[in-house]
Amino acid sequence: MPKPAPSPKIPEFALYGELTRGTDAEGVHIELIETRSRQHDWHIGVHRHAGLFQVLFLFGGRVVADIEGERWECAGPVALTIHPSLAHGFAFSEEAHGYVLTLDQNVLFAAAGHEGDLFAALFVQPLAIALDPVPEVRERIEALLRNLILEAAWPRQGHTLMLEWLARCALLNLVRVQAERRLADKSGRGDFELFSRFRVEVERHYQEQWQVGRYADLLRIPPARLNRLCLKLAGKTAFDITQDRLMLEACRKLTYVPASIASIAYELGFQDPAYFSRLFKKLIGVTPKEFRRQTQAAVTT
Repeated sequence: MPKPAPSPKIPEFALYGELTRGTDAEGVHIELIETRSRQHDWHIGVHRHAGLFQVLFLFGGRVVADIEGERWECAGPVALTIHPSLAHGFAFSEEAHGYVLTLDQNVLFAAAGHEGDLFAALFVQPLAIALDPVPEVRERIEALLRNLILEAAWPRQGHTLMLEWLARCALLNLVRVQAERRLADKSGRGDFELFSRFRVEVERHYQEQWQVGRYADLLRIPPARLNRLCLKLAGKTAFDITQDRLMLEACRKLTYVPASIASIAYELGFQDPAYFSRLFKKLIGVTPKEFRRQTQAAVTT
């Protein structure tokens, strides 16, 4: 009985069509989708990238992706994440446009603290992250990728750091979109949208120190429901969320604004600076004066 023919070996490239990376290759590479795809009649055959993670940012047109034998049909704007171990190929429509971001594994996981784990969550499995529902984030990511293209074309002082920072910033925006999508799926789209509206209103009115009931009236729900919603999605009451935002702004002003503590208290809607100082110490753990002294000392050391 004849032996079965061996399965064809899936080619491994540095970048598609390039078998090796140069000795001076950088850890971040970016190019327009059309730069390489047009050369191959808009078809990128199935391949892998050893040690290289890729994100395909499709902002217009369509792509049929073959990922480990599964067929994905996607229309822009969408981001596809590809782990180095995955065999993948693409067939683009001729009007397709966007970017291909490639990152060395050392760049991805050399991030300090918890960042490496955050980025790894994008590649545990291949993802198609829709960007159409989040136009502001899509615009932010697109601006970062345009800056990456410019930096790659014209290296200047701190070139490598700039490439890595811009790439990580683009990925972190994807992490946020994916995390919010998971939260929405888990909690229910209606609850998530209501909570998001509450956070928007807090951002608009925290300096006016609205009571929870006023936010609830604006959202046309009872205060008790708003509190349950915040506890469910944030683990905090609605009042705690408003106080957190107020204290965040207080910390920013104490750090960056050379005004008196009393002036900052008045700017934040407090009529009594002494009450502001007591509340700040209760929530932050130190007085405003001590906080300012600590931040100034940290800057000068």
